[in-house]
Amino acid sequence: MRVALVCGLAALVASAVLLAERLEDTFYVPLDDPAIQYAGPVSDRVERLETQLESGQAKLDYAPNGWGYLPAILKRLDINLDSQVLVFSRTSIQNERISPRTPRAIYFNDDTAVGFVQNGEVLELSSIDPKQGAVFYSLDTEKSDRPEFARRDDCLRCHQGAPTMGIPGILVSSVHPVTDAEARESHGSAFITDDRTSFDERWGGWYVTGTHGSTVHLGNNPQLADPLNPGHVVKEGTQNVTSLAGFFDTARYLAPTSDIVALMTLEHQTRMTNLMTRIGWDARIALHEGKGKPEGTAGDRLNTEIEEMVGYMLFVDEEPLKQPVAGVSTFTKSFTARGPRDAKGRSLRDFDLQKRLFRYPLSYMIYSAAFDGMLEVVRERVYQRLYDVLTGKDKSQTFAGISPADRQAIFEIVRATKPKLPKYWTSP
Repeated sequence: MRVALVCGLAALVASAVLLAERLEDTFYVPLDDPAIQYAGPVSDRVERLETQLESGQAKLDYAPNGWGYLPAILKRLDINLDSQVLVFSRTSIQNERISPRTPRAIYFNDDTAVGFVQNGEVLELSSIDPKQGAVFYSLDTEKSDRPEFARRDDCLRCHQGAPTMGIPGILVSSVHPVTDAEARESHGSAFITDDRTSFDERWGGWYVTGTHGSTVHLGNNPQLADPLNPGHVVKEGTQNVTSLAGFFDTARYLAPTSDIVALMTLEHQTRMTNLMTRIGWDARIALHEGKGKPEGTAGDRLNTEIEEMVGYMLFVDEEPLKQPVAGVSTFTKSFTARGPRDAKGRSLRDFDLQKRLFRYPLSYMIYSAAFDGMLEVVRERVYQRLYDVLTGKDKSQTFAGISPADRQAIFEIVRATKPKLPKYWTSP
């Protein structure tokens, strides 16, 4: 596998300040910290596919119509076509090829994403290693006797910083409209969104297919094509869009949609993934510096970070839906079908889409390899806090919005579907 490194990044990272009041206030966590060693070996989904290609256990067919290796890669990485979301803001290493007429397509599952640009030189991939978090790759689009993924640590120029909590991470951003005066004074207006973001601030620079009643968003507005030169709010023809045929040639893409439910799911997943990575890194650093046990300030800080993650897992600050939401692709069904389910047929992957994103407000990312890849001291603390909240032992105002019925249902689902729970979870 080829590796592209960031020139000068080590020196920049070494001088980073780690202590911050919020995780988003941290610019960099050192990649070369002895407890991290980000540039070392990884075991993510793309790396495993590369190993199979090198050994001859797998091959990638080359498709016509300009799609090249894309269909074969999606199949090998177990990514459904209906996860396709389309972004036309210029936020890629191939930004010169991206426009409202030629948006970049992103396909994703729980741990891997693939980016496709029309007539692009490479496919762009990110994959989550259970310990190291997001790892970035590219694959040349030109047909080859032996296609090869290249690790692209140069992507960290955009994918490591305050928006990703200082670790290599993934993100969804929205281009916000500004006035001409604001544009002259600003170097850009893109900001990070997740399930806590107000609906009317989401998806600037994205196409959005689906219905959402009278609530409005920033999607489907071609004027918001460039974060450095944003346009103005346009509502006419941009809301409750069920077909993108009037915006660009959808036949040039594997799917004709940019599903609203897929976008909402991706937003939640990005922050959850970054939280697990950041807390996992901080725990490893604290254990290394504390010679086996995070104590004092490091231990207190770690508990604070875990508390933030538990709140996010339980959607305590989720922006409520004011109107029902419905996608137009099969994503809602295919995502839900991935399970797992308890004896009553319930799953953390079941959508609500009437008042909130999920029917049972606990993140499905509890099943992820990234969650299991965190140090045991972190997982045990998370399990204990979840147990306290779901059983009603924790009566704090933070979790007061979770109804007794939801707490009971979530507890039963997790107990029935999550392997290797602490014994107190499964005791009568």
